[in-house]
Amino acid sequence: MNDVNLSRRDVLTATAALALASSAATAKTPAKSGRNNTLWYKQPARFWEEALPLGNGRVGAMVFGRVAQERIQLNEDTLWSGGPYRADSPEAYGALPEVRKLIADGKYKEATDLASQKIMGRPLSQMAYGSLGDLLLTFEGATKPWTYERQLDLATAIATTTLSDGKAHDSVRETFVSAPDQVVVMRLEARKGVIGFDLSWRGPRSVKIPGAVYAGHDAKLMPPATTDWLMTEAAEPLPEGAVMSSDGVGAILCTGRNEKSETIPAALTYAFRVKILSDGQVTFDDGKLRVRGAKTVTLLIAAATSFVTYADVSGDPVAKVRKQTEAAASKSYAALKRAHLADYQPLFQTVSLDLGPEPAGEPTDHRVQVAATKDDPALQALYFQYARYLMISSSRPGTQAANLQGLWNESTTPPWGSKYTININTEMNYWPADPAGLGGCVEPLIRLVEDLAVTGAQTARTMYNARGWMAHHNTDIWRATAPIDGPMWGLWPCGGAWLCNSLWDHYDYSRDPALPARFYPLMKGASLFFLDTLIEDPKGRGLVTSPSVSPENQHPFGSSLCAGPAMDRQIIRDLFAHTIAMGQLTGEEAGFLAQLKQVHDRLAPDQIGKAGQLQEWLEDWDTAAPEQQHRHVSHLYGVYPSDQMNVRDTPELIRAAQQTLKVRGDMATGWGTAWRLCLWARMGEGDHAYRILKDLVGPERTYPNLFDAHPPFQIDGNFGGAAGIMEMLLQSWGGDIRLLPALPSAWPTGAVKGLKARGAITVDLAWRHGALTRCDLKGPPGSTVRVIYRDGPKTLTLGADGTARFTA
Repeated sequence: MNDVNLSRRDVLTATAALALASSAATAKTPAKSGRNNTLWYKQPARFWEEALPLGNGRVGAMVFGRVAQERIQLNEDTLWSGGPYRADSPEAYGALPEVRKLIADGKYKEATDLASQKIMGRPLSQMAYGSLGDLLLTFEGATKPWTYERQLDLATAIATTTLSDGKAHDSVRETFVSAPDQVVVMRLEARKGVIGFDLSWRGPRSVKIPGAVYAGHDAKLMPPATTDWLMTEAAEPLPEGAVMSSDGVGAILCTGRNEKSETIPAALTYAFRVKILSDGQVTFDDGKLRVRGAKTVTLLIAAATSFVTYADVSGDPVAKVRKQTEAAASKSYAALKRAHLADYQPLFQTVSLDLGPEPAGEPTDHRVQVAATKDDPALQALYFQYARYLMISSSRPGTQAANLQGLWNESTTPPWGSKYTININTEMNYWPADPAGLGGCVEPLIRLVEDLAVTGAQTARTMYNARGWMAHHNTDIWRATAPIDGPMWGLWPCGGAWLCNSLWDHYDYSRDPALPARFYPLMKGASLFFLDTLIEDPKGRGLVTSPSVSPENQHPFGSSLCAGPAMDRQIIRDLFAHTIAMGQLTGEEAGFLAQLKQVHDRLAPDQIGKAGQLQEWLEDWDTAAPEQQHRHVSHLYGVYPSDQMNVRDTPELIRAAQQTLKVRGDMATGWGTAWRLCLWARMGEGDHAYRILKDLVGPERTYPNLFDAHPPFQIDGNFGGAAGIMEMLLQSWGGDIRLLPALPSAWPTGAVKGLKARGAITVDLAWRHGALTRCDLKGPPGSTVRVIYRDGPKTLTLGADGTARFTA
């Protein structure tokens, strides 16, 4: 047995080398083409970042496709550390006036010290998303295959591994995670020979994941890698409290308790159950399920925790997984697969994108390795559809919202806790949902905001003596809203407000008449908080927040604490405007809306600094800030995702934003690069946006399985990248629909169907030689839309059938 003990730095270097390995190191794979919606590989995954993700929004699986020992790493979206808790400091409100005074007096270190002592959350950290560990299937008599391929078909959400030794053994494995049946389904079929394996469980564990720099372009300097076709991993003893036991014929039950934190005890129990259906012999012995002499094997895996709500952990996960696996076992594999496809495909098929054919015979990891230097529009289209696939797989009605890693995480101690970082990352996760035809996937985000409006009301009262509700820069499954980590990161009051603006965007795309009544109370509560906490800038420049930060960035005076950073003013400006609009839809009292408008108009305006840049702070500090190429571009929120600053109405502010971006640079973290892509696209700079997209999809910011490389993995870059691709093809802001507003020269010919514009409009586009050849619109019958292509606007009225065709 080859025991694997490799660091994540090994992942980042060896993975890059493998993609460039000589063909002699790889089993034969027939050349294939025409698979624009398929990720495929000529070798198994050695590392987690090479495995293929599957999910139904609640249960996730990473499939490695190994030969001698298959590894399936599992997640359940409510398995987090700790339990219900509150972290609001009772001393915060008493210290608030002094902290504000110190900031106004320019005593930033003293303000930071006092805030650290009195205002920050207790505990200073939040809970972490966890893992259910790994199922390991160790096969009998495995040998190096003569032919091998593994793939993830985005059109079916099925991962397939096909292998043959060219002699007596030929087999195929199919895996999917069913939303209708709430189980992971793996089907193993021997086309030649028989199947035999031992199934064991490696429980949840902490995996060291350093933020290493991805090897990327240096990979070609390494010696060619060789594939370890018979790679196996040790099962390891189960963690304390975890139990694996027989649970009826052909079934095992695995149970345990979640992780505790330093100050919050573990409150959840979890369970998952594996049921095996086979024409072979299935026994349980020595803590393993053993299968021998089978032609077909179907694994059914269900997972659950005792989580009910952020305040209730009384669920019965054992009863739940038994019910789910037995219900699935009563159906044939074909019936399970049909139900899965009938559920998934209508979602995925709403949008198609064609940017050109894929290179024949080139596996996905090889294409990623050269993506930053070689034009591959088909890979960019695949990246877009992969993000849509990840959205469907990680965020469905009834599940938790997609977190920093979506649904997939192999460690009990993931980077940044794999939480909800709401100063950009969570919002970015949902940027592509509505325009990519996946508005239904926003429901978990709505439920998250509804929960935060309850827990955040307590934070508003305790910390600020304010009405309404608020949230700082992070939250978790327990809906904590106190500031964490330290003042530089956590003492930012606009997390809840930005989430409310995301809800407005969802309404603006869908125009669902049921949403205003649901959203308005949330938006009004967030607005009330700022009505009570905004203060007058001492220099008379308008109303500002204090204390606050420009997210995670330091100004020149050794701190991040400040009053009225640009992002706060922009977010609150949108919040008030959206609340007024939503209030008008719901018939809110005119007096309150008028008050909001008055305060909206008193917010300090955006300013252009002496270097021609858009100022990040009230003061013109940008050129003296210590980190000139900071990953955040918080003060450009007003350009994207907002439209407060735009090429039509505020060209001088757009020029200032471009100057800011030139200083910041194009490359940042994965999500930071994606945000820059969206910004340049919004400003109509298609070729500039395209250069950034190539870097984003290249090996420094994309892993072989197309996961975004922060590094390490964060899913927001995938979603932000998809939003940027759409922004190059279609924009809807300021009452206009803009066609091909940032089309790069590298995409001379293409077509897209099913994109959504604000106003519940669906748009199909085709272009050739860089010029629009077709545009069909569909929406509410009788709707009037203003369409802009190149320089000229044209107003169209949708017919009785809800359609119209735009001709240039």
